[in-house]
Amino acid sequence: MSADARTRTEADVIERSANVVWDGDLRSGQGRLTTKTSEVLVSMPVTFASRVEDARGRTSPEELLAAAHAACYAMALAEALAEAGTPPEQLEVEATCGLERSGAGLRIASMRLAIAARYLGDEATLQGAVEAAEQRCPVSNALRGNVDVSVDARLLTDGPAPSERPTDPTRPVEV
Repeated sequence: MSADARTRTEADVIERSANVVWDGDLRSGQGRLTTKTSEVLVSMPVTFASRVEDARGRTSPEELLAAAHAACYAMALAEALAEAGTPPEQLEVEATCGLERSGAGLRIASMRLAIAARYLGDEATLQGAVEAAEQRCPVSNALRGNVDVSVDARLLTDGPAPSERPTDPTRPVEV
């Protein structure tokens, strides 16, 4: 019997869970999100306003999806680079989730991944690994066909990764 034909067992599925306790209506209510499996996030505030206005210290489903995609993609890219014989020294993956508002309501429309890679390899190897990572990243696979995913990767030859640079919130980020 092929792997596709067999019935899934509990050992085939790895589950992670989180819960939200929501109080009130959509616009004025709020929730508290807790990751149940790891307990890394405990009672994190989430509101509708944090989705469509200023976050003000609260998270949103889109921010959590971006975080999941960045972490998942970094793992997939690290593996793809290692398989190419050039394991990374450091990867920085920034994911930006785009929420579109229309007459039909809200829709997650885009996910942009910006990657800075520090490793002893060339640009061509990096681009090949980026393509391989896109195919093996479970979050990318879940989004494919529903969300426009774009990836921009660049090789860092010297200097700090983008997040290691001091930032001034009043000026645009220089790349």
